[in-house]
Amino acid sequence: MLESSAISVVMGSMCAASVRCYAAAVQSGHLLVDLGEKHLPLRHSHHRYRIDGPNGVQTLTVPLVGSTNNMMTPLRDVLISEHGDWRRLHWGALFSAYGRSPYFDYVADDLSRVINGSQRYLHEFNSQLHAVIVDFMDLPLMTRYLDEVGQGDKADALDLRGRIAMKKADNLPLTDVEYYQMWKGTTGFKADLSILDLMMNMGREGIFTLMAMVTGD
Repeated sequence: MLESSAISVVMGSMCAASVRCYAAAVQSGHLLVDLGEKHLPLRHSHHRYRIDGPNGVQTLTVPLVGSTNNMMTPLRDVLISEHGDWRRLHWGALFSAYGRSPYFDYVADDLSRVINGSQRYLHEFNSQLHAVIVDFMDLPLMTRYLDEVGQGDKADALDLRGRIAMKKADNLPLTDVEYYQMWKGTTGFKADLSILDLMMNMGREGIFTLMAMVTGD
């Protein structure tokens, strides 16, 4: 249920989360990010995001220190690995996908500072990306980072951890709404990509897409 904007939404720390995640968060207006979340492989979106480029949908992964299989480490303590020159590869993929999109040049510097930064912890990387997205798209969203989301915090909140941005489709009352995508004419519209896709293609007007996903209009 996403009826009331007075209800906070609880999510884990996600990497450039999906358009559906942001639609749910914006409808609430209040996002609680659980940094104590464990069992991260249940979702994978904590360190992966999907973009659409000339060769179709591509999943970009932030490598982590250690195995993520049955990881018991709280999200706040998960470390980023610099293995494989991933920052350069991510930036190259983003430039290839969105370098000619309407809003890339306007956000490129801020986005590059995060992608090519020196963050040690995954939640730092994710929160910095989130800040760029919220600021550039001017989203009406208040975000709180909690060391652990307790029962008191969840009492009046909608807990979406494990319910959204999973490999399986969720059952939330959100309608995938088509918006302008650079590669739509070649590969067709792609739903549930990273919010970066909506930001690059629609800029601040992307808020209307997020709102329409909730109302179904």
